[in-house]
Amino acid sequence: MSVQSETLEQFATTVQQQVIAHVEAEAEGAFKEEMFVHVMLAYLADAGEIEDAEVCLHRAKGIQVSGYALSENGESLDIIVAIHTDIAPPQTVGKAETDAAIKRAVQFFNSASAGYHHEIEESGAVFDAAQQIYNARMCDLTQVRFLLITDGIVKNPPPKDKDLPGIRANFEIWDIERLYRLVTSGLEREAIEIDFVDALGSPIPCLVQPDTTPGYSAYLAIFPARALVELYGKYGARLLERNVRSFLQARGKVNSGMRDTIRKEPGMFLAFNNGLSATAEAVTIEDLPEGGKGLRTIHDLQIVNGGQTTASIFHAVKRDKADVSQLFVQVKLTVLNDPAQMDTVVPLISRYANTQNKVQEADLAANDVYHRKLEELSRTVWAPAKQGTQRQTHWFYERARGQYLNEHLHAGTPGKIRDFEAMFPKAQLFAKTDLAKVMVTWHLRPDIVSKGAQACFLWFMSNLEKIEEKDGKLDAQGFERIVAKIILYRSAERIIKHKEMPFTGYWANIVTYTVARLVQETDNLLDTGRIWKEQKISAVLETAINDISRSTWSHITQPYGGSNVTQYCKQSKCWTAYLDRIVCVPAGVKAETLSGMNGTKPRGRANADTIAVQETIKRVKAIESSQWFAIHTWAKDAGVLNGIQLEQVVTFAEIAGSGGAFTTRKANEAAKILDTVSSKGYVLHPGSAS
Repeated sequence: MSVQSETLEQFATTVQQQVIAHVEAEAEGAFKEEMFVHVMLAYLADAGEIEDAEVCLHRAKGIQVSGYALSENGESLDIIVAIHTDIAPPQTVGKAETDAAIKRAVQFFNSASAGYHHEIEESGAVFDAAQQIYNARMCDLTQVRFLLITDGIVKNPPPKDKDLPGIRANFEIWDIERLYRLVTSGLEREAIEIDFVDALGSPIPCLVQPDTTPGYSAYLAIFPARALVELYGKYGARLLERNVRSFLQARGKVNSGMRDTIRKEPGMFLAFNNGLSATAEAVTIEDLPEGGKGLRTIHDLQIVNGGQTTASIFHAVKRDKADVSQLFVQVKLTVLNDPAQMDTVVPLISRYANTQNKVQEADLAANDVYHRKLEELSRTVWAPAKQGTQRQTHWFYERARGQYLNEHLHAGTPGKIRDFEAMFPKAQLFAKTDLAKVMVTWHLRPDIVSKGAQACFLWFMSNLEKIEEKDGKLDAQGFERIVAKIILYRSAERIIKHKEMPFTGYWANIVTYTVARLVQETDNLLDTGRIWKEQKISAVLETAINDISRSTWSHITQPYGGSNVTQYCKQSKCWTAYLDRIVCVPAGVKAETLSGMNGTKPRGRANADTIAVQETIKRVKAIESSQWFAIHTWAKDAGVLNGIQLEQVVTFAEIAGSGGAFTTRKANEAAKILDTVSSKGYVLHPGSAS
């Protein structure tokens, strides 16, 4: 057996073990196939092959779907279907099996487009998937991609791209061998290979920069619009440099002026538009029969400026049936002599080229200093030994995709591999997207987390400076706080997904909203130091998560206006509405906070503001439920409070009566009402707050 096949076998076994680890980490009843889809989609998201996707296992007669991803602008859709063999070394998956799986995925799309959600139960991921596809099909959807994922080896190619009624369909297969090549290549994504002779019938004429500039080569070309339509139709957002892609994804509506030019004056587009800036790792240049040079092939094309232009042309053709035969776009193509410089230079090109749409600095490049520091701390800070053991371990932060796998495989002998696993347990591995999900939740934006891993990470990086300012600097103690938050979040996942819980879906949404509400109810004063020291959360916090999650479930499954649950969770109004809802929080949770531990002063970044908050909470909690109701009666008769304030007083009475916690916001509102009624002549009972 060759070294290459042994390494592929190792990788297949690693994926298999990752699936098993996910199953073991989940509550009872987790399916291997579901966890396999999770693992594969995580790899594909890291590689930029897919944006935020939802796992959605469903199978009926002639129908199968394992996951889906609908772009935020509703224009492109991914349908994922899985063949999980659970066999290592990997076995060949035959053409009949792959064809049948893809056919079932296409049938799911067709059924969803025709209103399949009316035939199935109104809960869970499959209902949301079918409903969203139906709505998108009625509106903006122009492109669908069917992805087959498998832990087997597929020898046959995917079906050729084709046009469904009013929509372009692409097909891809990601087997274990293709994924292995990507992961072990060290690339950030699988390179796009373009041959213009195959695509268009001839090379594209170009001007070549004189060979006088060291470090890169540059080419100027005028692309026919049909070339961009073909490329975008086949590769979609993969053509766009990743950070710019994320920026444009959220702003995907076609510029109206550009659209009008495409439809009404295509011949003027070249004069009106600034064109594209693109990069490539390598190109092939040919001499043209009529003289001059032409671009024959491009290896790893990435558009760093002009994504809006490309998408606009594509959608004008597909949606508006625009004639672009006379439309051309100028393209500046930069090829770096040293491919290793791509990750450094491409963001700089993006930064200086993106002037038509303002792109913030944080949209273009991650703050690598922060992630390198976090990586360093994860290798040097020892976690306390868990109860009943003496072995200390590390929490492994995977700054770059595949780090853990590579270090694991390169540990050497079986003994050293065992030592590596003991020092860096798989259960204590966390990646960038895990970090972002937890930190954004802690900063009370579960709506952002619900948008998916990539959108969440983008928000995290865009707000990193504010997050660091609030949480404190990233040192050893800062790392411990981060890990403690991860422990609490993962504990919430375990509790909420337990088979005895009443939830039938939307687990990811329930987790982020529940943890955010717990953080909000405790004014971000949970004792993370205790969680870090014990490497687990207390029984009181487990009970709190259990109780709050039930309120969360009730809230999100009754979306405002009867909208789709998944989409509702992505909206800020879902979170603000939840804040107005009373939740049950065990009284013992106060002892889990820094301010409730026998008078211990808050640690970390606590200051006069924090102390003032605690004094306000203490003041309003001194008011008993009966007096709040008395205030309500008096204020209503005296006409000193408006309708909203009177409703708030009832809420405060219910909180006091149930022994619930006053959040900072509610405490401030209550204090203002106490001040108002006191100034108007209401006399608080003896022994109450003043």
